[in-house]
Amino acid sequence: MSDRDGHVDVSVVIPVGDRHADISELYNEYRLGLEQLHGVYEVIFVLDGRKDGCVEALRTLQARGEPVVIVALTKTFGEATALMAGFEQTRGSVVMTLPAYFQVESDSIPALVQALDSADVAVGRRWPRAGGKLEGLRRAIFHRAVGWMSGLQFGDLGCGARAMKRRVIGEIYLYGDQHRFLAVLAHRLGFRVTEITVRQSSKDRFEGRYRLREYAHRALDLVTVLFLVRFTRKPLRFFGMIGLALTGAGALLLLGLVAARIAFGHPLAERPALLLSSLMAVLGLQLFAIGLLGELIIFTHSREIKDYQIERIVHFEAATSDPTSHSTSQGTLAAG
Repeated sequence: MSDRDGHVDVSVVIPVGDRHADISELYNEYRLGLEQLHGVYEVIFVLDGRKDGCVEALRTLQARGEPVVIVALTKTFGEATALMAGFEQTRGSVVMTLPAYFQVESDSIPALVQALDSADVAVGRRWPRAGGKLEGLRRAIFHRAVGWMSGLQFGDLGCGARAMKRRVIGEIYLYGDQHRFLAVLAHRLGFRVTEITVRQSSKDRFEGRYRLREYAHRALDLVTVLFLVRFTRKPLRFFGMIGLALTGAGALLLLGLVAARIAFGHPLAERPALLLSSLMAVLGLQLFAIGLLGELIIFTHSREIKDYQIERIVHFEAATSDPTSHSTSQGTLAAG
C-alpha cells in the first residue's frame, strides 16, 4: 500500500548484492507480510553494482503501481554501504531491512514491527534453524565471541530481517561489513535492542562454501567491534594494556639478563634474548604513546562527540494562577 501524498509508515530497505533471488517473486513474498501491517509502506531496493536484470524487474513493478524505489550504486560497495544509501531515501517512522533472498517467512514481518513497542531495534533469529552440525558449531563460536566482546547475547546476527525506529538510523553509521553488527552498535549508542524468533524460509539454502578469507574477515570484524564497543572513547585502555604488558615483559626479561650477567658472568653480546627484550620494551612504549595520542584527540573533540541518547525530557509547566488568589501556584508535568 502506498500514499501518493508522501506519508509512509514503514520503509523497507533491501540491499541487492551478488546473492539475490528473483526480484519479482521476492517482492510478492514480502508484500504478503507488509500488507498485514495495515499501514503505508515503501520498498527501497538498493542495487549494489550493475544489476541490469533486477532493474528491468523493478521497472515492471513500478509500472504496476507498486511502491518501489530503485537506488542504483555506481559500483559494488558492500552491503553496509548499500544499507546506508537506502536509509537516506527512507521516509517511514519505522525502517526495516530485509535480505535480497529468501531468508525468513513473510508472516514474520509484522512481529518485527510489533516488537518496537518495547524496543528501538528488533532483530530476527531464525528458528528452528536448518543446517548441519558444522554450520551450527561455526555460528555458536561466532556468537559466543560476540557475546564475550560486547556482553550481549544474540543467536543470529547473520539474519538480515530487522526493524528499527527512525531515530536509530539518524545516529548509527555502518561501513565495511558492519551490517552484521547493527544491533551491537545500536546498543552501544544506548538504544534498546531485542531479538525475536522468526520462521526461517524453506527456501533459505546456501549451497556454496565460505572461503578461508571470509573467516579471516569475520575475525577482524570481531576485533573492530571489540574496539568500537569498549574503547572508542577510551583508546588508552586498549593500547595502554597491550603496551604495558609488552613493556613489563620486556623489562623483566632485560632485568633477568642483567642479573645473569652480574651474578653468573653470562655474556650479553650476541644474545637474541637481549634484542627481543629491547624490542618488546620499545614497542610497548610506542603502543602506550598511541593510546595517549588517541586520548588527546578525543579530549580535543569531546564537545563535538555525542555518545548518548535521550529517551524523553519531562518539563515543568507552571499552572496559571488566579491573580486575586493568594494561594501558591501548582505545577504540572508535561512530557517533552
